[in-house]
Amino acid sequence: MASKAIDVMNEEVDSAENQKKIYKRTLIIVCISQIFGGAGLAAGVTVGALLAQQMLGSDSVTGLPAALFTLGSAIAALLVGRLSQRFGRRIGLTAGFITGGFGAIGVVIAAITNNIFILLPSLLVYGAGTATNLQARYAGTDLADKNQRATAISIAMVSTTFGAVAGPSLVGVMGNFANSIGVPALAGPFILSSIAFILAGLVVYIMLRPDPLIFARFIESNKRENEVIEDNKSHALESNNKRGIVVGASIMVLTQIVMVAIMTMTPVHMKHHGHNLSDVGVVIGFHIGSMYLPSLVTGILVDKIGRIAMSIAAGITLLFAGLLAAMAPSDSMVFLIIALSLLGLGWNFGLISGTAQIIDSTNSSTRAKTQGLIDVFIALAGATGGAMSGMVVANSSYATLALAGGTLSLLLIPVVIWSRYGKKEKDVSNLYNDKQVES
Repeated sequence: MASKAIDVMNEEVDSAENQKKIYKRTLIIVCISQIFGGAGLAAGVTVGALLAQQMLGSDSVTGLPAALFTLGSAIAALLVGRLSQRFGRRIGLTAGFITGGFGAIGVVIAAITNNIFILLPSLLVYGAGTATNLQARYAGTDLADKNQRATAISIAMVSTTFGAVAGPSLVGVMGNFANSIGVPALAGPFILSSIAFILAGLVVYIMLRPDPLIFARFIESNKRENEVIEDNKSHALESNNKRGIVVGASIMVLTQIVMVAIMTMTPVHMKHHGHNLSDVGVVIGFHIGSMYLPSLVTGILVDKIGRIAMSIAAGITLLFAGLLAAMAPSDSMVFLIIALSLLGLGWNFGLISGTAQIIDSTNSSTRAKTQGLIDVFIALAGATGGAMSGMVVANSSYATLALAGGTLSLLLIPVVIWSRYGKKEKDVSNLYNDKQVES
């Protein structure tokens, strides 16, 4: 069987047209899984804080669900990355989605029994779906050319929009359905999450063939014998890769902290000022739509005008989001929608530009493992933002949290300046080495 698979891949590698077909097919499968994954992620995020507030009876712990499922996401990101590196994207992503689905089922059981000791570990396991939904974007880039990578990321993320917007929009419907079968209303969205994550896992397991990461390795191994790498440039290239990884990771970590902190406390803030669950669903729906829907344009911009320019745009957009959220009248749906939409857009800019830098700086032999490790830091950043957001609001105000988040986003600018300085150093070093070789 193994030799037959190798023969098939040899035939596909020999044909550029076949490679292109597999790349397009992979993107389609990733997009389908992202639709389901987006619904699973968004539905749970929308009511997680409200469920904790209801069960624990305190605003100071309303950031706990986001902290728990982002912590679970950190653990899952590492495991999914390692599974993908060893067995391919298909196995890694399937395991992550199915695990997240079982976590959502656990949350529903916890709500029915009003058992906090079931809720907390279930939220942790639910985080696996969040991590996997994020890592699925990498699968679409494994077979993409360098000038298509950001666009490939964006296509996958645009697909997430359909599920991500549908999830919060169905909060009220799922709440009514939950009530009709004797389940607490706030558990309804997690019923949707469990079904969506499990369906995403089944789509990947059944349809993602050939595995894009394994196929990419095979292509690279065939090309390696024709590539000549000069020894006097290998150290400069290695240094540039490390710098690119650090810069890309830093951009995504900062944007994640700001986005999760403000997003987590927005439903609680709205509830305190008389908004109902449907209003919350609308605002979070716009927010999550802004996280994913602009992706196609963002990917093209990242490929055309550069990773650095779009990273700066992320910081500026997040700053405006924080300022508007802080100054918006509490009873104004319009201002809250605009603020949360800008928050999602800034996150989108940061995630796609940062992800593209990570892919540029890795190869298929280590890519999935590195990506999984970086997503650990992204998830931990989200956990930190989620946990601290509740404490900040409880001891100060939502406006203070929003202002702090907007200010923190400005750190993206020195990170980008550092990356440009590093690039200039490398260019000078390469020029010097070239002259030495000529002499």
